[in-house]
Amino acid sequence: MHPNRAFQTSDSDEILAFVAARAFAHLFTASDAGLFVAHVPVIVADGRVRFHVAKRNRIADHLDGRPVLISLTARDGYQSANWYATDDQVPTWHYEAAEVEGIATRLADAELVEFLDRLSDRMEQLYSPEAPWTRAKMEPGAFEAMTRAIVGFEVAPSALRGTRKFNQHKAPADRAATIAGQQGVGRGDIVAAIEEMTRDG
Repeated sequence: MHPNRAFQTSDSDEILAFVAARAFAHLFTASDAGLFVAHVPVIVADGRVRFHVAKRNRIADHLDGRPVLISLTARDGYQSANWYATDDQVPTWHYEAAEVEGIATRLADAELVEFLDRLSDRMEQLYSPEAPWTRAKMEPGAFEAMTRAIVGFEVAPSALRGTRKFNQHKAPADRAATIAGQQGVGRGDIVAAIEEMTRDG
């Protein structure tokens, strides 16, 4: 996370809400066998982060009982030094991110199914609410066969960190110039983030 406290978020509920909303993460761990990373969908349930990986994924055998780092990002964008009102500025990058640390614990079979149902239900309600997919649409036995190829885990966070870096520490004239520059390259999402930080601050 960025060391400048102006960008840091320490509110656990806010960070977990970001994790839940973003729902797709980089998962890191290490063992005597080396460094590992996987890319996983996640949900937040009762303050814990749940995810799954394929059993054939090289990370799968290096998760249960081990420390992991879950990293998520959302909006990000380049900032030209030309887009400031004051002189002697340098280019930078706007971004928002969250990190979750904790010990991964393997889910029981029933917990894995519950996780998959919750994950698909949440995403279907967002992207296909008119006719959401459920596993009831599968042939008997097909879902069970597929779940045998994956393994689920949950992490009770021991540390949560958040960063939102959108020039909120700059003077009003530089923030206005930043917005104009981002609008000029069609980055309405970055403009919205800057305005959110100004409003929240």
